[in-house]
Amino acid sequence: MATDCEAWLNANPIELDDLSDSFLSGGDDNGTVTSTKNLHNEVNGNLISSNSSINEARLKAKAKRRLRKNSSRDSGRGDSFSDNGDPAWGPSAPPTSPKSKLLDRKSRLGRGRGLPKKGGAGGKGVWGPPGEVYDLEEVDVKDPNYDEAQENCVYETVVPPLDEGDFERTVTPIVQEYFEHGDTNEVAELLGGLNLGSLRSGVPMLAVALALEAKVSHRELTSRLLADLCGPVLSHSDVERAFDKLLRELPDLVLDTPAAPQLVGQFIARAVRDQILSKGYIEGYKGKVDCQHARAALDRAAVLLKMSKVGLRIDNLWGTGGGQRPVTQLIKEMNLLLKEYLLSGDNGEAERCLRELEVPHFHHEFVYEAIVMVLESKGEKTFKMVMNLLKFLWVSSVITVDQMKRGYERVYMDIAEINIDVPRAYFILEQFVDKSFSEGLIGEKLRDLCPCRGRKRFVSEGDGGRLKLESY
Repeated sequence: MATDCEAWLNANPIELDDLSDSFLSGGDDNGTVTSTKNLHNEVNGNLISSNSSINEARLKAKAKRRLRKNSSRDSGRGDSFSDNGDPAWGPSAPPTSPKSKLLDRKSRLGRGRGLPKKGGAGGKGVWGPPGEVYDLEEVDVKDPNYDEAQENCVYETVVPPLDEGDFERTVTPIVQEYFEHGDTNEVAELLGGLNLGSLRSGVPMLAVALALEAKVSHRELTSRLLADLCGPVLSHSDVERAFDKLLRELPDLVLDTPAAPQLVGQFIARAVRDQILSKGYIEGYKGKVDCQHARAALDRAAVLLKMSKVGLRIDNLWGTGGGQRPVTQLIKEMNLLLKEYLLSGDNGEAERCLRELEVPHFHHEFVYEAIVMVLESKGEKTFKMVMNLLKFLWVSSVITVDQMKRGYERVYMDIAEINIDVPRAYFILEQFVDKSFSEGLIGEKLRDLCPCRGRKRFVSEGDGGRLKLESY
């Protein structure tokens, strides 16, 4: 029997992996276990053990080694194995198949330096490594989506034209902001970004209509704006159509601004002077105007243009308003205002003239000049009239608390120099300050700060006949 087995093994050599439990040890049909006697056979020159338990342990160990080797790659698929190495949830692809590497994010080589992928250029929201410069990509002619007609296309931003309803809501804030900063270049840039179309002539008309209800300085700014916009944004025909429409709508403008005909006439004269209206514009209306307001505006413009030939400067027609005037000019106008008030005694006229100066931050100079005029005057008339004027301006809130206080403090600081020309300046100032406190113009704290001139004592008992050089 042993001779027959040896002859069969020599004729059919087998590998060690192909050994099974049924070859060397197994059970019969009745379930009896075969003998466990050790048998040694020579297979391909190697001695192998025929013990079934040893062979079974070898097979399990090899399956476990293979399981540990592929556990990291196969862990993402949810595969599990039983004790003998067989898959517990059904058959799976062999470790070497492409299907087992679908979810594998590790290196195929099994080694690496731990550096980030793509040199740090990967990840969400990253367009490449730092310092990389992207050039223009050349169009691939072989691309199936390539369209030769789109290669030379030029894309431009299309701004829809403004309608009449949006025109006033869009342009009005631009003009009102211009009254604050006075930069015509900014207005030209903002208007250039709008598609005005046929509504260009509405810009001068809207600006003049807003200036009629504004201050004198705003009217001067409006005239400058029209002169600067004519060319870059507006044409001469746009300006002419705007004034034509203004003349037609004068009856409605007079309801809000009674002086609208005279003001529109001044705007026309200034436009002719700035050469944005032709010189024959006024002559073209002769004998063709039925509205009395339009006729008054044209007559006003014609008179101003005739006066310009004899020395009237139309470019300074509106004057220079607000803080744009020199300080010396403002001081001179305030002195003239006070002198005219002393002659007329009209508080309302004085208030109107002070408001037209448009310098509320400089009203402390008016208070200072008024008090100095009282100190330099002779008699009670100037004292009472200036007191009444300051009280009137205080009650009407033309002069604020800060401006009133600052004007008195400036007089306190300069009283020593004023006293050189006016010996009784200290005495008059004390009376004026006490009267101002009783009228409610100043507070108790400001009244107590009023400087007092010390009384010199020349020779007194106990001084030893010495003169007192100090004042206290």
